[in-house]
Amino acid sequence: MVCSVLSDYKKLFILVWSACCCPFNFSWAQQTPKEYPSKTVRIIIPSAPSGGTDLIARLSAQKVGEIWHQPVIIENVSGGATRTGINAVAKSNPDGYTLLLTTVNFAFIPAIYSKLNYDPVIDFSPILMLASTNSLLAVHPSLPVRSVTQLIALAKSKPNSLHIGSGGNGTVGHLVSEMFQSQAKIKLMHIPYKGTGQNTVALISGELQTLIANLPALLPYVRSNRVRALAVTSMTRARALPKLPTMAESGLPDYEYNGWYGLWAPSKTASSITQKINEDFNKALMDQSIHEKFLALDIDVTGGTSDFFAQHITKELKKWNIVAKQAQIKIE
Repeated sequence: MVCSVLSDYKKLFILVWSACCCPFNFSWAQQTPKEYPSKTVRIIIPSAPSGGTDLIARLSAQKVGEIWHQPVIIENVSGGATRTGINAVAKSNPDGYTLLLTTVNFAFIPAIYSKLNYDPVIDFSPILMLASTNSLLAVHPSLPVRSVTQLIALAKSKPNSLHIGSGGNGTVGHLVSEMFQSQAKIKLMHIPYKGTGQNTVALISGELQTLIANLPALLPYVRSNRVRALAVTSMTRARALPKLPTMAESGLPDYEYNGWYGLWAPSKTASSITQKINEDFNKALMDQSIHEKFLALDIDVTGGTSDFFAQHITKELKKWNIVAKQAQIKIE
């Protein structure tokens, strides 16, 4: 009897010790891939509703929701040049129910802002790249140039006289224009606008002479001859404008810029959960209806593994850090 009681006490001690020394959060640690998701999943976009980002998010979320038999909602959290929404996801519960969908901003924000409340590498787990878009170097038709080479020659003959626009200081439009100037060894007058819509209007009206902007945004005006496209910014020609050369083909072999849209989870999210999210979003991206809607806007479906996305981000963080330093772009 005594031995039996001691044995029971010993078992109780072991159970109590294990519970004290191995604490965990029951709200997410017990979730398994087979059970996930068991409730609504939120995808936060760290900017106001607009264009391609929302379209890609809502189309893919709707299809994944059908796979999961659970609602997948999109929530726009704007502010702080995307930092507010990104930080909100970084600090959220790593249970797979709060995800982040970002653009290239995610990669260059750390290069231009002195202080961030999150670390892009430590605080996030990359899930997959959903899609990518091309951009164009375009000019107003009144400018007497029909190639990148001619534009560079004109800019060198008139330093600081040609205007190039962006969606504002420290935006991707600002950085890609600085990268162009650095590699072409020219100096243009940067004109920051409040958003990409305004700088596109400025180019069409002739207020701007040149602009590097998203291909889907400029394409209608290129086709109506209201702006003149000189080159695409990717290393391969654009499907919508197959005769248009790349920047590399136009004498700038190292110039490359592709807009992209990526999905993230907080870094402590279980790898089994992020893997399931990756697999199911890849399935959704294979849907013919999504392909057709993306292609209509000249958006390329990407997909792929989380490792592929992680490698891409590593290159992007390094590239934009170099561009920001060379252009001395820093925001306190």
